[in-house]
Amino acid sequence: MAQMKFDFATLNGMRQHNPAWRLLCSDHAPLILSFLHQVFVRPNVRNLEAESMAEALEDTLYAIRQHLDDTAFPRTAREYLEEWASPDKGWLRKFYQPGKDTALFDMTPTTEKALSWLEQLAERSFVGTESRLRTLFDLLRQMNEGTQSDPDQRLADLLQRRADIDAEIARIQNGDLALMDDTGIKERFAQFTRMARDLLADFREVEHNFRRLDRAVRERVALWDGTKGALLDEILTQHDLINESDQGRSFQAFWNFLMSNSRQEELSQQLEHILSLPVIAAMQPDPRLRRIHYDWLEAGDHTQRVVAQLSHRLRQFLDTQNRQETRRIMEILHNIETHAFALRPYLADSPPHEALIELDAMAATPDLVMERPLYAPPHPTVLSLEPMLEEIADDADPTALYEQIVVDKLRLTENIQQALTEAPQINLAALLRRHPLEQGLSELVAYLQLSSERFESLIDEKTNDHVSWDIMTADGSSITRHATLQRVIFVRSV
Repeated sequence: MAQMKFDFATLNGMRQHNPAWRLLCSDHAPLILSFLHQVFVRPNVRNLEAESMAEALEDTLYAIRQHLDDTAFPRTAREYLEEWASPDKGWLRKFYQPGKDTALFDMTPTTEKALSWLEQLAERSFVGTESRLRTLFDLLRQMNEGTQSDPDQRLADLLQRRADIDAEIARIQNGDLALMDDTGIKERFAQFTRMARDLLADFREVEHNFRRLDRAVRERVALWDGTKGALLDEILTQHDLINESDQGRSFQAFWNFLMSNSRQEELSQQLEHILSLPVIAAMQPDPRLRRIHYDWLEAGDHTQRVVAQLSHRLRQFLDTQNRQETRRIMEILHNIETHAFALRPYLADSPPHEALIELDAMAATPDLVMERPLYAPPHPTVLSLEPMLEEIADDADPTALYEQIVVDKLRLTENIQQALTEAPQINLAALLRRHPLEQGLSELVAYLQLSSERFESLIDEKTNDHVSWDIMTADGSSITRHATLQRVIFVRSV
């Protein structure tokens, strides 16, 4: 981590050019920060449509004018939003989703930093130091254990920790159960709340850095004048640099850790227990803390989609390049034909004495008469219904017409709802272990359709699940079919 210089030139340049500093110095800073905190931070929303933003800002301006003066903030809400999203301000990001013409707004990381700094200005009832000191010691211990290359020392540390755990177990068995006091609980809960909100704020900065790398790749594609192979090599190198960077590897490790079902259930149980404590309930914590890990999932999924845009840009580039090359080939052929027709009158009267073109390795390819196949008249096709009518008996069994596969989606919906009442989420593979497939691939496709149409769901593109089912053949034997698909997670609606 680079250390910032606190000299006059650096700070003066930041005051003039840093969007967060300029926002805090703005005359409209109370309006901007209070409104953006209300619509983005408090409900943990990643982006909003321009119409919704304008309506919410109009309501805010109306309330402020009723309190102050009718002449306060005379411009319209849309004009203020456009100004805040302008390049010279940089407090909002205005963008369009692919295939849509509706503008969206999102808060920039610099605005998030300004809000975070303002939160630190609030007076605290007490400053907890003991919990942070323990956190520092835990971080040092993790780094020492992670870098310890001596097996004997590593083993000695583990044995010491086991001895401490055994001693604590013995004290508890003897009735000596040490409980944390209210001060320690409040101190650690305040630290947890702060770190949880900082983690949500960090997602915007991570997403901004990934988007900046994506923009650099798109600019490189637009200005490229070399070969396609060289450009593809550079784009793939940039993609690998994003994934292998410290930020990319840290984010992927966080995502893999959070996507674990056991971790999420553990977080839910611990949050329920902590928030039910009387000392915590008296602090009146934010109700959203009860589902903060789902907010992390939503923000992380949004960041994952930004990273996936690199592959989408690459596919767009390949399609565009192929169309351009095809068009260029057709233009060259048309140009050759045009010149050939233009030279034909002159070459007919005075043909050139020299060859116009030379063909290498010319050879004769005779077509011998006896190699040609003889004529064979086609066989006439005669259609008759009499043999078919003779084969149809009066007692023919029509049940085969009714043995069509019809998947009962109501039954599948009830299976998913029952599972979500027992746990906040469940993946498709675990659900199929509880309710095995009875109608094979058709039932599996119905589950996938319900995940996108009926229920809230997430897709873990890094993890694959394997499912199987049995089908009966005509001779009565059983055959097992297997399928591999990306992990689909059904999430309980809140």
